[in-house]
Amino acid sequence: MRSGAMEESAVRRCCLGWDFSTQQVKVVAVDSELNVYYEDSVHFDRDLPEFGTQGGVHVHKDRLTVTSPVLMWVQALDLILEKMKASGFDFSQVLALSGAGQQHGSVYWKAGASQALMSLSPALPLHQQLQACFSINDCPIWMDSSTTAQCRLLEAAVGGAQALSCLTGSRAYERFTGNQIAKVFQQNPEAYSDTERISLVSSFAASLFLGSYSPIDYSDGSGMNLLHIQEKVWSQACLAACAPHLEEKLGSPVPSCSVVSIGALSPQGAISSYYIQRYGFAPGCKVVAFTGDNPASLAGMRLEEGDIAVSLGTSDTLFLWLQEPIPALEGHIFCNPVDSQHYMALLCFKNGSLMREKIRDDSASCSWSEFSKALRSTEMGNSGNLGFYFDVMEITPEIIGYHRFNAENVEVSAFPGDVEIRALIEGQFMAKRIHAEGLGYRVMPKTKILATGGASHNRDILQVLADVFGAPVYVIDTANSACVGSAYRAFHGLAGGTDVAFSEAMKLAPDPSLAATPSPGASQVYEALLPRYAELEQRILSQSGRALE
Repeated sequence: MRSGAMEESAVRRCCLGWDFSTQQVKVVAVDSELNVYYEDSVHFDRDLPEFGTQGGVHVHKDRLTVTSPVLMWVQALDLILEKMKASGFDFSQVLALSGAGQQHGSVYWKAGASQALMSLSPALPLHQQLQACFSINDCPIWMDSSTTAQCRLLEAAVGGAQALSCLTGSRAYERFTGNQIAKVFQQNPEAYSDTERISLVSSFAASLFLGSYSPIDYSDGSGMNLLHIQEKVWSQACLAACAPHLEEKLGSPVPSCSVVSIGALSPQGAISSYYIQRYGFAPGCKVVAFTGDNPASLAGMRLEEGDIAVSLGTSDTLFLWLQEPIPALEGHIFCNPVDSQHYMALLCFKNGSLMREKIRDDSASCSWSEFSKALRSTEMGNSGNLGFYFDVMEITPEIIGYHRFNAENVEVSAFPGDVEIRALIEGQFMAKRIHAEGLGYRVMPKTKILATGGASHNRDILQVLADVFGAPVYVIDTANSACVGSAYRAFHGLAGGTDVAFSEAMKLAPDPSLAATPSPGASQVYEALLPRYAELEQRILSQSGRALE
């Protein structure tokens, strides 16, 4: 596969996967045997410098407000489609498309915009025709943290943070869309009343392809503090707490694997005639609901019931497939993007690879091979020595500093280097398991762990992961996982969506490779250690005044 250039090959039927992320728009083409054979991207800062973004965003003077220009996203789509056309990409072979958007960003369509969307001229690029279509030109995105007052009001309106979490899957977060909408309504009421539709970045991008407002899907809709995640409808209490007439501005949410419809007069989910006439898409090309980038990544990694994905990067992120979630004050529960009867959870840990590198430098002479040797030479359970290592304030849980405990639960000031290394890695993975189980996750006999990110290349670290969770660890190529997951979701929607298991539609996709299996006796060691680790975590939280109620 060559980026941005077509292979000399036979005609390929395909689906396109899009990703409207913070810094760029990407596309991949995946053929009917689920091979990626084309990819391209437009980078906002580099390719669209006229918008003056840094990292794809505008950070305002208060350092809390962070926005992105909506027309930049439109123009990026124009650019990437023209690049594909110039490369000789055969749009007539696209069976369906879907996409992902950075989660929590919101787009405000001005009254009359739907008419402009429905009457696009194929002679002109999109951005020239949609310039006057937005009541807010710079949109709030996930990096914004200026809505603390709105968060507190929303939680108070529904009976507190835990009540909101039970209802919507998360306590109130500044970046979540309901709180952003409440701020727009309070601070810019004129723009709010002139808004006929509010989209997420995902449903906005889908709307560009449909030539009509695309509904918000259940999975990305779960990142708004507005969707009742059990009933899959907007919560009236949350809507009323945020802004008036909000339900009509949002439209009804739909299952994430829906082929989206634009009304009785048009073929269901068919792409706008604009793309047929300007680029040569087939009239039957379907548009499958777009979703958030995290849910799309779950699809890209092809998680199944009971599976867990662990991304070991600058921060460590867990994606969990859940049947019956237990919403909590930490983490997020979303509707599952490939099975609307189930859920996914997301947990983020700030102290990831930078913490591992610091302990490597301090205890293993800056050497990964020495670090690995220490993991191999120390026993499972580390002779009862447990450690908590947080260079920066952790999210899950809210702790900072280093805390080391010996086998008698007495806090000590230091460990020998090899003990320190195992304490760090075991502690990181025990924390992940404890907090995952707090959201309802349970290791099942068929559970597999999919590991990605920088530390997934270290087999000794993965061995500890397999031992702590008591499940085999696999590695998978997740380059462009949101993009590839979007193309997979397009195939799933085409195959029947809610009526067909995602795994059935993905049978031809490449298998992950096995990296580690649990050591004999691991489950007994960690089943004994996990309750101790959880109790010590609560002790540290109590001492810092941050214990969960």
